[in-house]
Amino acid sequence: MSDPQILIAFTFILYLLTMLAIGYFAYRRTQSMSDYLLGGRRLGPIPTALSAGASDMSGWLLLGLPGYALAAGYEAVWLALGLLLGSWLNWLFVAKRLRVFSTLADDALTIPAYFENRFRDSSRLLRLTSACFILLFFLFYTSSGLVASGKLLEEVFSMEYHWAVLLSCLAIISYTLFGGFLAVSWTDVVQSLMMALALIIVPLVAMGDFGGWKLTHKAIDTLNPELLNIWTNHQGEPLGWIAIASLLGWGLGYFGQPHILARFKAISDERHIPFARRIAVGWTFLTLSSALLCGWVAITYLGGSLADSERVFIVLVNIMFHPIVAGLLLAAVLAAIMSTADSQLLVSSSALAEDFYKAVLKRPSWSRQQIKVGRVAVMGLAIIAAVIALDPESSVLDMVSYAWAGFGAAFGPAIVMSLYWRRMNRNGALAGILVGGLTVVLWTPLEGGIFELYEIIPGCLLATLAIIMASLLSAPPQPREATPLRQPAQEK
Repeated sequence: MSDPQILIAFTFILYLLTMLAIGYFAYRRTQSMSDYLLGGRRLGPIPTALSAGASDMSGWLLLGLPGYALAAGYEAVWLALGLLLGSWLNWLFVAKRLRVFSTLADDALTIPAYFENRFRDSSRLLRLTSACFILLFFLFYTSSGLVASGKLLEEVFSMEYHWAVLLSCLAIISYTLFGGFLAVSWTDVVQSLMMALALIIVPLVAMGDFGGWKLTHKAIDTLNPELLNIWTNHQGEPLGWIAIASLLGWGLGYFGQPHILARFKAISDERHIPFARRIAVGWTFLTLSSALLCGWVAITYLGGSLADSERVFIVLVNIMFHPIVAGLLLAAVLAAIMSTADSQLLVSSSALAEDFYKAVLKRPSWSRQQIKVGRVAVMGLAIIAAVIALDPESSVLDMVSYAWAGFGAAFGPAIVMSLYWRRMNRNGALAGILVGGLTVVLWTPLEGGIFELYEIIPGCLLATLAIIMASLLSAPPQPREATPLRQPAQEK
């Protein structure tokens, strides 16, 4: 390796050692399955907010979104707007109720357990179906993170892509394996701050080289004025309702993401949620805006094109900064990747340990044994995800898009309606999960006309209809099943 690469490598190693130290400290505090999956439900508002943001955004925030902004220009605003609105509405309408209801639904630790306990499903079918969809979509979601880390290490260290993916997989497993939810949440706090700082610094320095935003804007206008029109694509063609709805529709995904919903369940007190919401939504606004700005300034800085647009942040950092500073900024990319991949692996392992091993296989409820099963599941799932990620032509944004839609459609309508509609019953929940998840699977490969619409939109619509119809066409829930446990305190 060259001297700059050695300096960057040193920074990376220092970062990884810090994450492992946090993981070991959390390992010492993990004594039960509740500790391993939800941190014992004692997370403070600030860690909750920053951890939710970091686990939400992942590597696509520093790779996929800036790359999309580079290629599409102002069209990318629609995507960011949909995500910002979705995040805010999720915190506003779901967070507090889910914290209360999951606790009183026999202290449900996972989303499948919540559905089963909420609707008193003795058949286990509701829990098993939910767990299957979690495993399916998280394999693609985790793979997207490994693809992103592979591109990062390949670009920075000229490492062979396949080895880069495997090395990233090993690093993520290392601290997730030991500390569980506490390790994931505490490292997420550090990682979220690194992500925000990097996204702010890079576009500001790039604009400074061009004399500010006005001159940068003028340079973009000279290269391609259509990039500055929010109502057209980069070729000047008007954006139809399908394109705009598809971009805004990303916001629907928030209501069904298990790794984000887990943060709501883990906060120590429901009364802390309004404060946590302000921090989380503010962080989301700041990072989304900075990611867009990073892609836009790169249009002028790199001459308007890049062979792989998802490498734009990495390329800018390598060009503009000293290797030590570059190492810190690129470690933020690794932080973004790891902050989501670890959360995804943890939720997936919980589906195996809590929803298959304990519930379906009817194993004894022995926490230490379940933790071991969960840790073995982390390793197994990470290996499968790494195999999927070995294709160097994979697109981070495309893989995230598929998994995001799958979770949003399968769980979003069922979660929201279970918190607000007393008439919803077990059949409605099962129908909604099946219809939402299968709609995404079947809609994705179809092309042309209405099938260009982002699959999360028809998935959520059909899932909602399925919940309503199945619930109304079957017997009303029993009183203990229908009771929403207790109403949360009034929102402030």
